[in-house]
Amino acid sequence: MTKAIWLAGTAACSLLGGPVMAQTAPGPGAPVADAARQGVLVYEPVFFADARPDTALDMISRLPGFAFESGDSGTRGLAGTSGNVLIDGRRPSTKSDSLDQILRRISAAGVARIELIRGGAPGIDMQGRSVVANVVLIRSVSTERVIETNAYFYPDGYIGPVLSARWSRRDGDNQTEAAISGFSDRTDGTGEGFRRRYDASGHLIQDADLVLWDRIRTVRATGAVQRRIGGGLLRVNGLVSWFGNENSQDLLIRSGPGVDSFNDEQSDDIDSELGINWTRDLGPRTGIELTGLQRYSTEDYTGVSASSGDSSTFTADSTTGESIGRAILRFRPNDRWAFETGGEAAYNFLDSATAYSENGVPIPLPSSSVKVEELRGEVFGQATWRPGPTLTIEGGLRVEVSEISQSGDSDLTKSFVYPKPRIQATWTPWAGHQFRFRAEREVGQLDFGDFVASADIDIGQVEGGNPDLEPEKTTVLEAIYERRFWGEGVFDVTWQHLEVEDVVDVIPLSGGFDGVGNIGDGTAEFFQLRLTLPTDRLGVPGGRFQTRGSWSSTSVLDPVTGEERRFQGNQAFGCGVAFTQDLMGGRWSWGFNHGCNVDKGRALRVREVRAFYAEPEVSAYVQWKPARDLTVKVDLGNATDRANGYDREIYTGPRDSAPLAFREVRRTRMSPWLFLQIRKTF
Repeated sequence: MTKAIWLAGTAACSLLGGPVMAQTAPGPGAPVADAARQGVLVYEPVFFADARPDTALDMISRLPGFAFESGDSGTRGLAGTSGNVLIDGRRPSTKSDSLDQILRRISAAGVARIELIRGGAPGIDMQGRSVVANVVLIRSVSTERVIETNAYFYPDGYIGPVLSARWSRRDGDNQTEAAISGFSDRTDGTGEGFRRRYDASGHLIQDADLVLWDRIRTVRATGAVQRRIGGGLLRVNGLVSWFGNENSQDLLIRSGPGVDSFNDEQSDDIDSELGINWTRDLGPRTGIELTGLQRYSTEDYTGVSASSGDSSTFTADSTTGESIGRAILRFRPNDRWAFETGGEAAYNFLDSATAYSENGVPIPLPSSSVKVEELRGEVFGQATWRPGPTLTIEGGLRVEVSEISQSGDSDLTKSFVYPKPRIQATWTPWAGHQFRFRAEREVGQLDFGDFVASADIDIGQVEGGNPDLEPEKTTVLEAIYERRFWGEGVFDVTWQHLEVEDVVDVIPLSGGFDGVGNIGDGTAEFFQLRLTLPTDRLGVPGGRFQTRGSWSSTSVLDPVTGEERRFQGNQAFGCGVAFTQDLMGGRWSWGFNHGCNVDKGRALRVREVRAFYAEPEVSAYVQWKPARDLTVKVDLGNATDRANGYDREIYTGPRDSAPLAFREVRRTRMSPWLFLQIRKTF
């Protein structure tokens, strides 16, 4: 039914496309196209005035047709890890500090403008993306102190406090900032529900109650200093944090065979990072950028499961580190051509030891004690050509060389060399219309955690490590059409086709364990429609309606049955609806969000098929700004008390030949919550 509604809405948009999307003169505060840089839209602070944003992240969330991406800090190296927002034309020289946190620490009053760059611009590192936002900071002298006192409130009386403080000073290019934050809260891992098992004929054979409990706690401190040194601009940033997680599960049998069971898990993570970035102009059209990064992390995990006098324990202790050096040289001979070349070298390691025992008796695991080391290098070059005012073509080539060695339970060394070509074209035939085309060869990274044994204590499942892995290689073809109208209105269509080699999935390992491995080649198709519609002309002043629908189709041969199926976790359909409205010049604002997709994909193992389930998420908020330096906001999360869980089909052996043992249905509810935020600027 939901999908039918989306299809009907899409058809309506198409039918109304002519009159609704007619190009009109921009109103006050509308974005201005940069005449010197094709494809760049400039949003001045006046554009955001009615929303009264507090931070740069608030401003980014208001960019029409822009979907914020914070990046992937789990990817080794710097290439391809950053999000789609730059600050003063540069990527942050950090990975542990997420991009959304960095933007949240930048006051809206410190933003001179935001540039939406579509198709590239001189001197801008597009990070291999077709669209990025560039936050340009003011150069005037300013000092700011911000204190936030927030808390989560739950129906059972639990309160999760969130405290943070920040100090910053800016004087031209000189910047100094420091921040500290901490919180104690819970997740959807706290709740109650049931677990029911049915035999192959569908008869209920066991009914059990589930009681879930968890707590997460963290303390984080960050700091950064930026100064003019050596004729260039030097920025040094640091971070140290602690994260703790405790959770438990009580399974209480109400009917049928079986005994009660109790699981407890605890983990402690410590992360630290130091980053350095230095940029300098070597001439009027030449510049250099140097980046260094050092990360170090430790994790201790213990999981215990007990049932009727029997017990099992899984422990994992790991240390990870990363050292990165990166250099980029940029040259722009004229307004039509721009060149960039450089290289990156990185050393990564994971030193992990795991142990599993049942009733005190150790059980050997594949690759239980492993040290994984990687030497990685990459050289790259790209050229951007603007043959005319409506066309931009970008071509580039990256060549990645890496050597991964393992020692401990297995001694193995593998070397990889992968070229990664890319070409992209951006065509703007008429004002408000833009087409973007991309063809690229992407290479994934091996997850060091897949080399080491792991466990899901809550369902009694242990996985072995697999040292014999190859990274996924993907050829991507992409086309995007974007239509801008009514100042803030945007309609875009995205199509992607992917050819994937060496798909990473789950395979059988020796000893009867499952593990991660490669299962062959596959294909994927993706199609998405998005609409951002300002509602002023529809009689709702200050409103903005956003909607999204996406469809995907993937195909790969199952390693157990040999039959064609979808990728692990592939979501065939996704959608969302959101509305926000600013009232009284931004003094009041409210909004809601409805994630209408239900399909969450499936996970397949040798003896199991697991279908994930989650009811649509609904949230809403109200915000009050009694003064420019004070914000009070209340969020209502999980308003419908949605159910989460999964359906499992468990077989007596490999599912291609063994009979079905039973079906299991698991559902839990977390309960709604309120999040009260009070932000004061001094």
